[in-house]
Amino acid sequence: MEYSVISVVGPDSIGIMETIAAAAAEIGANIEETRASILGGEFAVIMLVSGNEGVGAALNTSLPKALAGRGMTISVRPTTLPGHAAGIPYVIESLSLDTPGIVRAVTQALLAQAINIENLECTVASAPLSGSPMFKMRIAVNITPGTKLALLKSELARVAEAHDLDISVRPLRSSDRDLE
Repeated sequence: MEYSVISVVGPDSIGIMETIAAAAAEIGANIEETRASILGGEFAVIMLVSGNEGVGAALNTSLPKALAGRGMTISVRPTTLPGHAAGIPYVIESLSLDTPGIVRAVTQALLAQAINIENLECTVASAPLSGSPMFKMRIAVNITPGTKLALLKSELARVAEAHDLDISVRPLRSSDRDLE
């Protein structure tokens, strides 16, 4: 079995996902995981696909043809099926007024503890009454043996104070499956 990661970014228009899925299906590739979103006026997707030997090379040929004329940037990279480190899955959530540097400060705290980010999502939306831009971030991580959870929480508390964040760290629950 061969695995590839595909990323496609470009101007949003109807039918992009169907075009990608059709190109994959035509060569017998299986789409295993997908994350897609519209960011500004751009459509972005990243997906893990599998197939017989040569599937990555075939996608590298078929996707540009299928998406020709749509202004897309396409990347197909070989990869392996991910292994999972021993540990406990946690979620880190923050909410604050939108200000620059929040993502860097939080990810810097994770890096200092050698914690790998498995999923990170953030959005900006207007607050209900004031209309102020509110920044919300959710990060899924795996707390491995030897990680000092109290030290991480202490460092994130420092980040929260510096950036005026409401931040929490808790074990990932089954209702959080959208973060896996």
